[in-house]
Amino acid sequence: MKSLKRTTLLAMTIATVFMGPTISFAKLPDPSPEAKAASMLAAAKTAHNDKIAAYQLCLAQDKVAKKYASKPQAGEKAIETPACKDPGKFEPPAELVAAPAAAPVVAAAPSAPVAPAKK
Repeated sequence: MKSLKRTTLLAMTIATVFMGPTISFAKLPDPSPEAKAASMLAAAKTAHNDKIAAYQLCLAQDKVAKKYASKPQAGEKAIETPACKDPGKFEPPAELVAAPAAAPVVAAAPSAPVAPAKK
């Protein structure tokens, strides 16, 4: 019974090794414009959140630097720290703001067919 389990496990492992790369080469269809826009917006929000985190870290580092650097030891210079830049409020990228305004125009419905004139 152990031999059968080992053989099955070995066969499954070999199949996985050889079939894994072929399965991973499948190509997904291109995302829709709405999905691309949502992805770009999410990336922009993430980048802005990273800037906010960096700003908060900068403020915390300045606080610590001011505490310890305000009292330099003999022969040391006071440390100058660059000012922290506030990223401000989140604003979506311009191409995402302009995208909804440039929505595709829906074609007008065809008019009712004209009845042929009676003779």
